[in-house]
Amino acid sequence: MKKYSEMSLSFENKFILAPMVRVGTLPMRLLALEYGADIVYSEELIDWKFLKSVRRENDVLGTVDYLDLTDGTVVFRTCPREKGKVVVQLGTSDPERALKVAKLIENDVSGIDINMGCPKEFSLKGGMGAALMSQPEKAKKILLTLVKNINIPVTCKIRVFENIDDTLNLVRELETTGIKAIAVHGRTKAERPQHLNRNETIRKISETLKIPVIANGGSREIENYRDMVKFREQCGCSSVMVARTAQYNCSVFREEGMKSMDNVIIEYLKKCIEYDNSPSNTKYCVQNMLKELQETPRGKRFLECQTLEQICNIWGLSDYCRQKQLEYQSRGNIGRREIMPEFLDPKRKKQKTDLDDENIDVCLNCAFIRVNYAEDPLLPKSRLMAYCGKNKFKTPKYKVFNEDKLFRAVATLEDKKYSSSYWEKNKKFAEQGAALVACVSLGLIDKVELIKDGSILE
Repeated sequence: MKKYSEMSLSFENKFILAPMVRVGTLPMRLLALEYGADIVYSEELIDWKFLKSVRRENDVLGTVDYLDLTDGTVVFRTCPREKGKVVVQLGTSDPERALKVAKLIENDVSGIDINMGCPKEFSLKGGMGAALMSQPEKAKKILLTLVKNINIPVTCKIRVFENIDDTLNLVRELETTGIKAIAVHGRTKAERPQHLNRNETIRKISETLKIPVIANGGSREIENYRDMVKFREQCGCSSVMVARTAQYNCSVFREEGMKSMDNVIIEYLKKCIEYDNSPSNTKYCVQNMLKELQETPRGKRFLECQTLEQICNIWGLSDYCRQKQLEYQSRGNIGRREIMPEFLDPKRKKQKTDLDDENIDVCLNCAFIRVNYAEDPLLPKSRLMAYCGKNKFKTPKYKVFNEDKLFRAVATLEDKKYSSSYWEKNKKFAEQGAALVACVSLGLIDKVELIKDGSILE
């Protein structure tokens, strides 16, 4: 895959998708680009989260994935469709950690932004976000360390101080580090969306600095593309960064006009399907689009959804969702199953676990994949229970092992123990995986079919 750092990124005269927690994931970033955004920022990602991840090229999805080594979840996912346009926003309070992350990802992204504006308690307690505004020397050191040691643009995002002179003094100092642009949210650390954005302060900053200034915080004033243009003029800035309005309807970037909420949701869900987005993240983003419509009958049905296919069904995309999921599984999209507790990593010295004392009789590379049972009323545990009832055997017993937030189970039936080799993300899936191994061993489920749908790897 071509290195993103080979692409040059300019921050002049741009409309930008702002970094938003849980919103700025790959499907939303791609949708914003399709609608006309020039640059897209990831959600804020904390440095230590990246440092606990492993990079994988996902040939099935055509993506580069950074997977959390503790539970296999996707920390960051990108693809060629956003090449030259994606900036990762980093939450950090330490120049060395920031540089380690930057070196890890610089060939996969087009820029790195340091969050110096988040007012949330988590960030402030960790010395990140807006806490850096009161520690300008530390803030400068982080930026300087990155600017001097990586080959892609570095930017930062700040809020303003109550006193305009304090704000101007800070941005002058930050500019000396060599950053390529600075995004300014026109509210103080204590102010919230109901407070007016300080557009005049942003204008003063833009008049003071030589680097591009990106105006942010105008969602109260922005409802469509024309409003973005007007906001840019009011702030006298090079570019505009949009958060809340884009969160509600990403087609705000369309110069030719907004699309309906349902059209936006359908196009967003298609990208979630195509890029295997997590159901919980997908649901969160759709909830933000629905807003008060969550209280309608359709909205209440949506709130009951647990899987991506269930969400897609409400907007007529369940067949497409299932088809894609089965296609990806058959092609070997198993990135999460590569994850195991850190101490079991074959590159490290193996440590003894409680599982070693279990004397497992049958262990298969067999994963429970929920989508494969969408049309089957009997999950593996239920199928095993039915088998026991028919043969007057005792109910199977399950013992679950938890290591580093991952789970494996052992199913005991008639003094024989069964287990999957895979570590699952929750207790229920681990038990289903163990039951699945028992069902395959007993001939209750066809092993050949499981190989075809990707549940078993030989």
